[in-house]
Amino acid sequence: MDSLRELLAPFDPSLPLARAHSIPSAWYRDPRLEALERRRVLGDTWQLVGRADQLSGPGNFVTVEVAGEPLVVLRDERGALRAFFNVCRHRAACVVGEAQGTARRLRCPYHGWTYDLRGQLLGAPEFDGVEEFRREDHGLVPVAVDRWGPLIFVHLGASPPPLQQWLEPLPTQLQGLEELRFFERREYVLACNWKVFVDNYLDGGYHVNSVHPALGSVLQYSDYRTECFAQTSLQSSPLRSAEPDAVDASASATRKGDLARYAWAFPNVMVNLYAGVMDTNVVFPLGPERCRVVIDFYFAQLDGAEAQAFAARSVELGHRIQLEDVGICEQVQRGLGSRSYSTGRFSVRREVAVHHFHQLLAARLQSPG
Repeated sequence: MDSLRELLAPFDPSLPLARAHSIPSAWYRDPRLEALERRRVLGDTWQLVGRADQLSGPGNFVTVEVAGEPLVVLRDERGALRAFFNVCRHRAACVVGEAQGTARRLRCPYHGWTYDLRGQLLGAPEFDGVEEFRREDHGLVPVAVDRWGPLIFVHLGASPPPLQQWLEPLPTQLQGLEELRFFERREYVLACNWKVFVDNYLDGGYHVNSVHPALGSVLQYSDYRTECFAQTSLQSSPLRSAEPDAVDASASATRKGDLARYAWAFPNVMVNLYAGVMDTNVVFPLGPERCRVVIDFYFAQLDGAEAQAFAARSVELGHRIQLEDVGICEQVQRGLGSRSYSTGRFSVRREVAVHHFHQLLAARLQSPG
């Protein structure tokens, strides 16, 4: 523990942005941080785990893993959202093995213990004669669950803050999410720490012109704005038409409207919103130097061949942008391993949200509790 304190100590979250240094490179590489982040960061925050369309009817379920914990999220017979640890109370087998489906009851495949959709234990075969055993004491352990528009979140903590409070002011700033319909999912595995991906997302557009030329062609970079709140931040940029002689017009053809908005909720949830187009990005750690990014694409209009073709073109642009981010994030991870680098400084104009992320992270990791 003393060595972990020494690892965490160099970052000073109290310094103002103009004087601050970024978190040390060891925070992106040292395996000792993984368990601490799992417990204090990913395991004690609201996590995006699914979509409302996956849980549209009674008995619909999805299984996920959050901070190393197996979960099942479902709608019960009355249509209420529920979430439980996907762990049988008998011998800890996963009660639900499928990634997604519909069930009237949840039956553990190991010894046949059966639970209803409210998590209550219905049957424990061959348990006659077991003393001081009450079925009502052995239901599935519940997890907090809530919804923002089409997005389903869970929180593993004992007394989590309300989701809407956690996300403030994003639900007010980003209206109309309920009208968007899911189209496609893409997943990527990156050779970098999950925090490198978050840093890249939050840099106030600093990397856009260099790394994303197509996207940069439609953003009014001089008017790019970043606002930070308690547990969230919101980046925004006016959109402009691409130059008439632009070699690549893919961004102007699919990124429309007056304003691009890029929302983030601590620690790992990102929402990109244009007129009638949205994608959510969630990054999950796979170890100190690997992560998985899950991107879901949504559109206001999906009816008809033209709308489907537009959505497909938009997804392909998003895929290309993601590959550009993959390349630069993996370069950063390699650089973080150099003896020449320990920490860096922040652009006061652009990187306020990165500094905000590092402060929130340090508040949890450096806490003596």
